[in-house]
Amino acid sequence: MTSRPFTVGIIQDSASSDARATLDQAIAHVREAAALGAQIICLKELFNAPYFCKSQHCERFDIAEPIPGPTTDVMQKLARELDVVLVVPLFEKQAMGVYRNSAAIIDADGSLLGVYRKMHIPDDPLFNEKYYFAPGDTAHDDRIDRIGEVAKQASGFRVWKTKYANIGVLICWDQWYPEAARITSLLGADILFYPTAIGWHPDEKSEFGAAQVDAWRTIQRSHAIANGVYVASPNRIGHEDDEPGTRGIEFFGHSFIADPFGRLLADAPNTDEAILIARCDPKVIEETRRNWPFLRDRRIDAYAPILSRYLGA
Repeated sequence: MTSRPFTVGIIQDSASSDARATLDQAIAHVREAAALGAQIICLKELFNAPYFCKSQHCERFDIAEPIPGPTTDVMQKLARELDVVLVVPLFEKQAMGVYRNSAAIIDADGSLLGVYRKMHIPDDPLFNEKYYFAPGDTAHDDRIDRIGEVAKQASGFRVWKTKYANIGVLICWDQWYPEAARITSLLGADILFYPTAIGWHPDEKSEFGAAQVDAWRTIQRSHAIANGVYVASPNRIGHEDDEPGTRGIEFFGHSFIADPFGRLLADAPNTDEAILIARCDPKVIEETRRNWPFLRDRRIDAYAPILSRYLGA
């Protein structure tokens, strides 16, 4: 765990089909967040393009790029210039025919620490992600290092030790799964970042809109409470059309940063563009876990059934 306080910035904004303009906008927002004191800054899911998964079109694979690649090269230079850690979510081309919904983790010296690849991939109307993305891998890494020791097992859930804090990164649909939050917290994360692209189907907004936003915030605040960690969730905004007749998606914003007690440290109350800044003190993690020792009291001897998809009749 980190011992010193750190300051987090998350950016709630939109994206256009003009890739250069969208990247320039993100760079400007990162600079603004850094000027406000942010040391670790997270962009929204698939930050540098419209949310292209609303329908299935083979040519949209052309949006993808490798990591490292042109966008991460720019963001590495920016991180080094500003002395900030960046979480940069984008459409990754890992290999020919293998594409991921990923986030590059860049340390304050500009080094690329690694890549998180979204583990849970949805398939819903206007969220056709299984067509575009392979899920993150969980294979064990049994390569032998130069002194002959077997490398540690590696799974899709990771924590990165950055200059300012130990950070976990999960992406959008991952936020509904307590297992993902628990494992990443057990790996030593001080904070969980959830870059997101979630919104309303216009036909559903009047009936379900408020409840959907409340559920989205509640599940992530519960991860903060259950694990005694900070949580930061930047969401996309703006209405994006797609196929005729679908009316597109209205991304609902409402980004927020919560402390280990689930209290909101910063929040965007609507769908306006916003840069949220919050100071996170590891002492609050310690204090919360001492008073609510959920990690201490876990019955790890009794949890084997969770490996089954369903246990009912």
